[in-house]
This record gives sequence, structure tokens and C-alpha cells, in this order.
Amino acid sequence: MENKYSVVIVGAGSVGMATGYYLAKTGIDVLLIDTHNPPHDKGSHHGETRLIRHAVGEGEEYVDLALKAQANWHQLEKESGKTLFIPTGTLMVGESDAQFIQETVKNAKTFGMELEEFTAEKIKKQWPGFELPDHFKGYYEHTSGALLNEECILAYRQQLLKYNTEILENTKVNSLEFHENGVGIKTAKETFYAEQVIITVGAWIGELLSSLKLPIQTVRKTLGWYSTDELLYKYPFLPSFYFCYEGHKYYGFPDITGNGVKIGRNDSERNIVPDLLEQDFGKYDNDKQDLNKFVERFLPGLSGQLNYGRACMITKTPDKHFIIDRHPENNHVLIAGGFSGHGFKYASILGEILSQIVIDGESKYHIPDNFSISREPIKDHKVINFDNSYKTV
Repeated sequence: MENKYSVVIVGAGSVGMATGYYLAKTGIDVLLIDTHNPPHDKGSHHGETRLIRHAVGEGEEYVDLALKAQANWHQLEKESGKTLFIPTGTLMVGESDAQFIQETVKNAKTFGMELEEFTAEKIKKQWPGFELPDHFKGYYEHTSGALLNEECILAYRQQLLKYNTEILENTKVNSLEFHENGVGIKTAKETFYAEQVIITVGAWIGELLSSLKLPIQTVRKTLGWYSTDELLYKYPFLPSFYFCYEGHKYYGFPDITGNGVKIGRNDSERNIVPDLLEQDFGKYDNDKQDLNKFVERFLPGLSGQLNYGRACMITKTPDKHFIIDRHPENNHVLIAGGFSGHGFKYASILGEILSQIVIDGESKYHIPDNFSISREPIKDHKVINFDNSYKTV
């Protein structure tokens, strides 16, 4: 049969590209299909940098994954000869009773990880670019930092080519056909066949797997870069940071590449249909206002120096945990999605996990129960489409 592969990966973003890499290394014939030409700015993997924290605040089930992911990123650096990780360290700062900070501190203690505690006064002395109220506390993780996310995807892609793996660009998969011994993958021009299919399409997971009625919410996020000539805002003089205060969450990076200090808000978003995402930073007043207010309050030396901004998407599940599971109606389909804005750092280990499931039927790494597609917050929600917005109830 023509167009037949052992594995087809639909979606060649961060997790898809990583999975293809691990499969290709074993000699399995793999085809990756992507609607665009990765890395690109039409999804969730662009924007220069991503935080990788180890004592994470999203739950203790992620700590071991984060540590394994860090090791895999270092391995990819060695194989590719590229710099992919910048050891900026990460400063978690804000009100000490913030739940996200408390969870981070708890996980650090549980797993014996070092977090150096800072008072506001000590932070301002160590990193004078910050201005903080006296009651704030900080927790500094020395071994964490920034991933150069687009470089990571390029590195995986270049390694894939060494194994003669095929990547079909600018091609959208319209539907899947379930067969007894495999799956048909239909595009506008042709149909491909695979013994196993891995779905890693990010924000398009709800559309491609519409029969499952997944409670996926796709939202538009914005981030901006603030220009500076001052060394105190550049790497290595400023760490990466994550702020939790008054119910808000912001994150940022020092000026690493010369494009400026990157700032993003993690709790401000607008519902969007994936195909309608545009690079339209500034369309809404709060695109700039949210970032400027944060900068004026906590990094006043950057105030008024917004260089440019970007829009991106995240794809949330109701509980903000991932989906890593077999399709409930067809065992030849493996689903990976719903990364809820904190998935990129784990792409290197998720790619390894998915490849092991394909090859061996299971992974040697523990997959948390709350990654199941049949967990309560997934199966008890419905997705509603109206006014070009996806919302969950």
C-alpha cells in the first residue's frame, strides 16, 4: 500500500517533533505532518524562551518529569551541538501565602531540592532591577532557567533529518479513518496509512478529535519585550522570574538574545478559535496595559520601553493537567495534548514517553493518573462552540 508508515505523527510542534526524534532513533519509519512549517508563530511554541522549573507549582506529579526533561534537553544539546538551555536560575517571588508559591516550596522540600529563600530587601540588593514591597518573599532555584524553545524544535528537526525521517509541511489533516489494523490520515490531497498515529496538534485537538467532545479551551495570550541598555536587566545579571501576587501571575526572562526583557501574564486571556489567531498584539487595550502595569510596579527601570509584543495560544483542560492516553475508541491512536500553558518544558520527556508507548506498549516512566482522558474533569465537562469561542461548562 502506498503512503503507508509504521507511525504517523499529526502535529510537529514541540511534543510532536520530540516524539519523532525518539522514534526515528530506533529506526522506525515515521512521517510527521504539520499544518505549517515548524517552528512557526501560528501555535504555542514560539516566543524565544520558555521557563523550565524543577520544584514546580502545578503539582508534585510534574517534578520527576521536569528533572527527566532537563536531562533530555542537555542530551539534545550534546547531540546537536546547539545551546538550548540558558542557566539563568528562576526567582519565584510574591506573597508567601500564594498557593502556587506554597506548592513550589512544598515540592522542593518533598524531593530534597534546593530553594534559596530571599527577603524583599535581599532580592533588591542581589538584583537591583527589581522593586518590591517589603512583605514579598522570594525563592531562588539555581539549577533552572530558560529554554530557547524555537532552537529546541529546530534541533530536533535537524536530528530527524539525519535519520531520513519525513516531514510533510503546510499540510492540514482533515480527518482520521479508523481501521481494524491501523488508521487512515486524510489530507486535502491524499490519504496516508499508519499502524499507529500520534495526535499532537495543540490547539486543534478539539477539532480533529471532535467526536470525543473534549472540554478543551483555546485562549489567546500576549507577551512583550522591553528594551534596555542597562546590564542589570541582562543575562547573567537578572534571573528568570515568576511573580504571584494579589491573585495575579506574571513571568519573565532577562535580556538573553538582545531583543529585550520578556514579560508575560499567565492569568489573562481571551477565548479564540485556533484558525483565527493573528499576530495582532495591541488589538486590545489590556495587551499592553497588563504588561506595562507589572513593569512599572516591579521593574521600573524598564517602564515605557516596550519594544514589541506577540500573541500565542494555549490549550487548557478543565483541571490544567495534560492528556496522555490512548484514544478510547481506537487503540491505534495515541493522544497528547491539553498542555495548559506549562507543557513546553516537558516536551523532551513526553516525546520519549510517547515513543516508548508506541514501541513497547507502555512507558518505563510513570504517567500520572490525572493525565488520563477518562478522568472526571474531562468526561464530566462539555464543550460548547459559540461566537467563534470555545468555552467549557
